[in-house]
Formats: sequence, structure tokens, C-alpha cells
Amino acid sequence: MSDSFWKDKRVLVTGAGGFIASHLTEALIARGARVKALVKYNSRNNWGRLEELSDEQRRSCEVVLGDITDPFALQKCVEGCEWVFHLAALIAVPYSYVSPASYLEVNARGTLNLMEACRRAGIRRLIHTSTSEVYGSALEVPIKESHPLQGQSPYAASKIAADKLAESYHRSFDLPVAIARPFNTFGPRQSARAIIPTIITQALTSDSIGVGAQEPVRDFTYVEDTVRGLLAVGECDAAVGNVIHLGAGSGIGIGDLARRIVALVGGAKEIRTDPARLRPKESEVARLICDASRARELTGWRPETSLDDGLRRTIAWIAHHLAEYRIGAYVL
Repeated sequence: MSDSFWKDKRVLVTGAGGFIASHLTEALIARGARVKALVKYNSRNNWGRLEELSDEQRRSCEVVLGDITDPFALQKCVEGCEWVFHLAALIAVPYSYVSPASYLEVNARGTLNLMEACRRAGIRRLIHTSTSEVYGSALEVPIKESHPLQGQSPYAASKIAADKLAESYHRSFDLPVAIARPFNTFGPRQSARAIIPTIITQALTSDSIGVGAQEPVRDFTYVEDTVRGLLAVGECDAAVGNVIHLGAGSGIGIGDLARRIVALVGGAKEIRTDPARLRPKESEVARLICDASRARELTGWRPETSLDDGLRRTIAWIAHHLAEYRIGAYVL
């Protein structure tokens, strides 16, 4: 992996106002890339998590307001770009049960629109971002890229559809697509819907911590490591046509995670199961533990930040941004 690789590369990031994508945009700017950041159009002209960037960083990228469900806007957006990182998606698992059509529209049709725009524009590389949720409850762990895909929720099904569309455009049209599949990423700027910010927020403000099921096991990777992984996939010619896992390779139960966060925050907190936070019946995924050996072999990537160090950084960031967080529903 070489930071100089990205200097003056023309790069589009979709979903740039989101958690991981805003960190990716920041990393590309720091490496000298010429970044076009696609943010979902809104009436407030709000750039989402890109609002966290410094004035100098904002001046160093072109922010475009648009929508991946609009093929005409996407075609114009892709023009002039060489590399495309696709992160725009609806991600909340519980809400996919309430509004499944919107997930199919954004995650599947939006991906189709982008694939077609990239094919017409002749881009040099498209990095499509998947999710470990496509595996459902693992048949074996650690999970390899060859593990069967299981649509255990409408969200998972929409992402499987998106992944298969990306695969089909590589196979059918020789589009240079690589699929990066991060496991559970955490860190500063993450939504309060996610489990780690939910626990941290409660640990900082409440006497007790309510979580959903405490037994599920997840493999957490700090956001800076996930971003380095995405960049590594983008640099690697051998990644084209492949699925590449990005994960730490170790799991922790949600109950144990809550206890670890409480220990880092300090003080005594009751950890309880809150029925209101349980995922819809049959949607709970029991174990997600990553086998990232392909990423190591092809790109040399491996995580550098321990879980505790990442949690400390995230706790410090949330403590300075508590006004932004509301304790509510979360997704794993």
C-alpha cells in the first residue's frame, strides 16, 4: 500500500456524507487525490459527516448533491472519474422490515445505476462496498469469502442483490469491479443507531445500559483500518473480480462488549436486556467472525488498531459530541 498511489487520481466516493465514506474521503484528500464526493440531496444543503472536515479539506474536494436512484444524475457524476468507491446505501436492519422497498430501490437499483454509469464512462476501477450481513448466521467461523450468502433480513437481501449486480457487470461487461466486504466497523462519526455508539452514549449519560440480545458475536474493526483496507483493495489489480474481506478475525459478544466499554468509561453500570432494542424475530445473526487471509495475501492489509484503543478513541470523540446523540434504536 502506497499513499503516493492516489496523488492526482480522480476519485468518486458515493455516500460520502456517511460514517465510513467521510473517513475515506478525508483519507483520499490527505493522499492528494482529486475527490468528487456524492452526498444525498437535501433541502438544507447539509453534507452529513463531511461537515466534520476542516475548511481546507472541504476546499480540496468537489461535493455533489444527488441521489444514486437517479441514473441521469449518476451518469453526470461519474464523468471524468477514474476510480469509484461505492458506499451509498441504506443500512439499518430493523428499518428494512418496515420499508423493504426503499432498501431494494437504494441498495440494488442504485447499485445497478452506478454500474451502468461506470460502464458507459469507462472507469478504471470500481470498489463496491458490501457487508458481512450477507452471510446471515454463519455456518462456520471464521467466515471465508466462499461462505454461502443468506438473506436473513430485507437489508441483507438488498445487499446480496447489489453484490451480485456488481459481480454480473464484471462477468458480463468486463467492468473492473472489486467487492470489499467489511465486517463491523466502528469509530468517530458513527450513527447512534450502531451498537458501539449506543452503548458509549448510555455509559456516559445513564446509570444503566440497555441493549438487545447480548449473545450475538461480532468482529469489530476501527474505521481507520477499514479505510486503509478499502484503499488497499482500490490499489490492487488482483482484487478485480474478487470479494475481499476486511475484519480483525476475532469476535466479542455484545454483553462482553458492553462490559468492556463500561470499564473504559469508568464507574458501575447495570447492563440489561431491553426488549425494545431487540432486532426483529429471525433477523438476529448469531456469529460474524472474519477470515481476512485473502486481503493479507493480495494487498498486505491487516488491522493495526486494537479493540480497546479504538474504543478509547471513540469514547473520547462521542464525549465531545454528546449533543448529536440520542439514545434510540440501533443496528449491529
